[in-house]
Amino acid sequence: MSTTASSTAKRQSRATQALSEVAATLARARVLAVQCEHGHHVAGVYRTDAGLVLQAESGRRSHGHRDRIDTPHRGAAGRPQWTDFLTPQARVDDSVPAWCECGPWTLSRVAVAEWVDAGERRVVLS
Repeated sequence: MSTTASSTAKRQSRATQALSEVAATLARARVLAVQCEHGHHVAGVYRTDAGLVLQAESGRRSHGHRDRIDTPHRGAAGRPQWTDFLTPQARVDDSVPAWCECGPWTLSRVAVAEWVDAGERRVVLS
C-alpha cells in the first residue's frame, strides 16, 4: 500500500467516524441530498464537527423476486457506501463513485461543493 493510498484510507476512516458521531441526528446534519430522477438516493453531504462529509451509495444490488429495495429510496442497512470529506486537505481525484438502483454515477467533488455553497438542499441528477 502506497503512502497516498494509506493517507486516503485514514482520511476516509476519519470521515466515517465523524459521520457516525452525528448518526443520531443524521437528517438534521444533512445539508444536501443528491438523487436520481427516479427519486433514488445517490449521495448526501452532512455537516460534522470535523467538516463536511460526502457519503455516496456504492455497489450493485440484485433486483430479484420479492426484492423491495426501491420502497424506502434511502438504501438498506449494510449497503456499501463511499465516505470522505467533501473538501479534503490533500490533492485527491475529483471523481466520486456513486450508485443507485438505476446504475452507476460519477459525481464531481467540485460540483457538489458548488451546490452546497449555493445553498441547494436537494439536487436531482438526470
